[in-house]
Amino acid sequence: MTEKNEMDWTGGKPRFDKIDEYYGILASDYPDFIEKYFAIEILNRLKGVGLLCGTDWTPLYHNRFFYSRFDHSVAVALITWNFTKSRKQTIAALLHDVSTPAFSHVADFRAGDTLKQEFTESENDFMVRDDVDLGMVLNSDGLYSTEVGDYHRYPVADNEIPSLSADRLEYMFPSGMALDGTWTIDEIREIYDDIILMLDEHRRPELGFCTKEIAEVYCKKFCHVGILTQKNENKVALQLMAEICSRAVKLGIVRERDFFKFSEADLIAKFTEFCEKTPDSEAAAEFVKLFRTFRAMTEIVRSDTALENHFCVNLAVKRRYIDPLVAAEGRKGVRLHSISEEAKGYINEALTFADSPYGCVKLAE
Repeated sequence: MTEKNEMDWTGGKPRFDKIDEYYGILASDYPDFIEKYFAIEILNRLKGVGLLCGTDWTPLYHNRFFYSRFDHSVAVALITWNFTKSRKQTIAALLHDVSTPAFSHVADFRAGDTLKQEFTESENDFMVRDDVDLGMVLNSDGLYSTEVGDYHRYPVADNEIPSLSADRLEYMFPSGMALDGTWTIDEIREIYDDIILMLDEHRRPELGFCTKEIAEVYCKKFCHVGILTQKNENKVALQLMAEICSRAVKLGIVRERDFFKFSEADLIAKFTEFCEKTPDSEAAAEFVKLFRTFRAMTEIVRSDTALENHFCVNLAVKRRYIDPLVAAEGRKGVRLHSISEEAKGYINEALTFADSPYGCVKLAE
């Protein structure tokens, strides 16, 4: 492959072509009131931010379609509406990612927050409260920004791992579909139709399953996708893009606020344009090498040590797994692991998975 072809690789993906059918599964009674929020810039800009954290832009991954943070936000709102019929909770769910910059959790890697990956959430409440246009639309719904800026207060929309929330339920569906076809639309429909609202151990509302066997299938697939995010391919891709973004700021190619202004496609174009020029410094040459590596890499090397002439990472990252409720008496559920040895095995695999100490990719010439 020539250098020109490497740099011509765009990574452009079509949008998920079954999104209307998917949305229809999540909420049969579509809440029309959410649509007036779509044009508000802090939400609308998420159409250019991918759910899969920059992996749409490297041939190391073969993502089947582009799924945006906007798509995800709408879907989480639909799930929340389906189970609560609460405008307040639904809008909080819709707005829960407005503080997510381009390349999503790459920003967490830049901040050294690889274990919790919550750095991107820190400004969400402020951005919701500070946006004048949003405030006017909220007023028309009789809502206050203080009610919808932090979706963590609504357990159906969000809760802690390993519980099941609208956010956690949703992001795993398109992630699995795009990454390796883990789910099909028909499987999602079967799984979703089995979910009801229950009470957890602390009598808080939580999504759970009516059927143990369906819960086991969901747990297995969720933990499988969760392991994909723990593999060294994912660590290399996100940490390399984190380094590229940080160096782009230092070189003046972009400013920090541009990650909230431009789409990922726009930023990739800016980085590409810079790389087409003759580097005028060692720092510029290093940026070009890293960006060309990201745009051309097709495989990584697993190693016990860092390798020369490679970009290497040795990171601990967030473990994603699920231990959902299954119906017992009435609306009270029990955790799946307590009644399923299979599920206990899936969860243990996700919690103990260990890749090689280092993931490395050979640097472009």
